Amino acid sequence: MFTQLVRRCSQATPALCEVCHAWPAGPVCGTCIAGFGAPRHRCLRCAIGLPEGVPVCGTCLRSPPPLDACHAAVSYGYPWAGLIGRYKFSGEAGWAETFAALAARAPAVASLCAAAHRVVPMPLSRERLAQRGFNQAHELARRLAPAKADPHLAVRLRDTPPQSALDLAARRANVRNAFALEPARAADVRGRAVLLVDDVMTTGASLFALAGVFRAAGASAVAAVVLARTEEP
Repeated sequence: MFTQLVRRCSQATPALCEVCHAWPAGPVCGTCIAGFGAPRHRCLRCAIGLPEGVPVCGTCLRSPPPLDACHAAVSYGYPWAGLIGRYKFSGEAGWAETFAALAARAPAVASLCAAAHRVVPMPLSRERLAQRGFNQAHELARRLAPAKADPHLAVRLRDTPPQSALDLAARRANVRNAFALEPARAADVRGRAVLLVDDVMTTGASLFALAGVFRAAGASAVAAVVLARTEEP
């Protein structure tokens, strides 16, 4: 899967690396991916960066999240923050190919995709979808697992304010009861493994709220793949 994604990315424009401007290159050259996207050890449950040998962070030990596993491709910082901003807010949907290839590098992602019955992108509200023109999480999900990506299984019930300006408590309150299953499709979840996909994970409030909906519906396992994870200061 990763090889196929990389091959498609190498054929895409622009021909200059958008980070170092090397020529010829795909949207992000191999040198920049190696330098800025080197895999790092992360918490198994929330994907926060951890020292080698520590499997789960203290926060997840004290209060386990509703995710069995969580994988992040890169840390949210230079150059990924700017590129993801272009992807989400400037209509540059073509970045989905590069970002999906970045996420697919890890063997854990292939395993999670293979184990999942449904791969569910973080849903957008109708207002946000109309504004953006596409759901950035769905574009990633359908490239990671074309036969399993299901953008209609989960719905966002209301248009919530952006999470970026809120603290942890406000983020949790903001997304409380914001998600639901498509009412007629509960049978598609019960006893099934679900993989959630999103672009950026900060505190995990949105992913945890969505995961809780699938837990309550009887999913046998709920995991997540995100493109970028913010790190603790």
